[in-house]
Amino acid sequence: MQVATSCDQRSCLEETESELFLKEVMSLLRTEMASWQGSNSSSSSSNGTDLTIGFTSSAIAVFLFGSNFVPVKKFDTGDGMFFQWILCASIWIVSLIVNLIQNCPRFWPLAMVGGFLWATGKVPIVKTIGLGLGLLIWASFNLLTGWASSRFGWFGIDPEMVANPVLNYAGAGLSVLSTILFLFVKTDVQSSSSSSESTPLLRGHSINTSERRNENRNDVSWVDNLSPSGKRIIGCSLAVIAGILYGSSFVPVLYIKDHGRRNGTTYTGASQFDLDYVFAHFSGIFLTSTIYFLIYCAIMKNHPKVYPEAIIPGFVSGLLWAIANCCWFLANRYLSAVVSFPIITAGPGFIAAMWGVLVFKEIKGLKNYILLLIAFCIILAGSLSTAFSKV
Repeated sequence: MQVATSCDQRSCLEETESELFLKEVMSLLRTEMASWQGSNSSSSSSNGTDLTIGFTSSAIAVFLFGSNFVPVKKFDTGDGMFFQWILCASIWIVSLIVNLIQNCPRFWPLAMVGGFLWATGKVPIVKTIGLGLGLLIWASFNLLTGWASSRFGWFGIDPEMVANPVLNYAGAGLSVLSTILFLFVKTDVQSSSSSSESTPLLRGHSINTSERRNENRNDVSWVDNLSPSGKRIIGCSLAVIAGILYGSSFVPVLYIKDHGRRNGTTYTGASQFDLDYVFAHFSGIFLTSTIYFLIYCAIMKNHPKVYPEAIIPGFVSGLLWAIANCCWFLANRYLSAVVSFPIITAGPGFIAAMWGVLVFKEIKGLKNYILLLIAFCIILAGSLSTAFSKV
């Protein structure tokens, strides 16, 4: 009888222990599930915020890049050398302000190389193959170089992955197609003796002078002595080189960031926030621009062509460009370069075209409007494809 009672007690104890064990396990599982759901929700919220900041920055960059030469539209900038130096001085001042706002982060000289590439990419292609074909080649290679170097990890940077590679490829391809369409948009600008507003805003973004003035000044360069085929070969080559240099300008910053995440490298511990590199990048732009301007002054025997009326417009143009590029840095941070490049390189052409249609009235006719509408649809499709490849 006692044996039976002890057995019952033992079995009851075992059942009680089993129940307690199961309750503990269930409690732990509920805690883990709640923790997982909380972290998942917080991660989703953080990702949504990043995308919002990234796409907002991209939109601002597109608008300002498409508008930054509006201030100099009515002013003669001559051969562009003095104007580009004023432009780059303004750009550097903006970077100094950003650097102070960021509490003067560490200065990495390698980031200056990106500025050197950008400033060197401003080569003269206009007089060799014209603005239309020249800018088409330049824009295409700029876009493809920037996108492909980030996507496939060229030049020593880490390849950037996207959730949907097919959409990303389609977005990049559509963006290139949109740049081709702008080649067929015709502009109608009336020459005026009282104004140098003779270069379409859509086509010309660094040199704003008329053929009539060039003829009056009898400016003859080595380009004018080339044969038509020679001009085409050299012009296309310069446009390709310029596009590749422009497209590579972010590579040094991406290289520093990628190697900053690794142990045992020169850049270990480097900041992962892109705005911390703006000052070094823009310092490279201003230094390179100054060197090229001094070389130009030496070639001109200390008689450079200076256009005082272009100083303030050039300064404002530089401010707009610098803010746009800072937004591009933010877009790279929150979207990655493989997403931001197709969007930000394709959009400004359409914005510049809208200035030409709505303000300067230099783009007219049903055919041009239809082409612009098609280009807008392609840009929108490319941007959306690139955007959805990220999520």
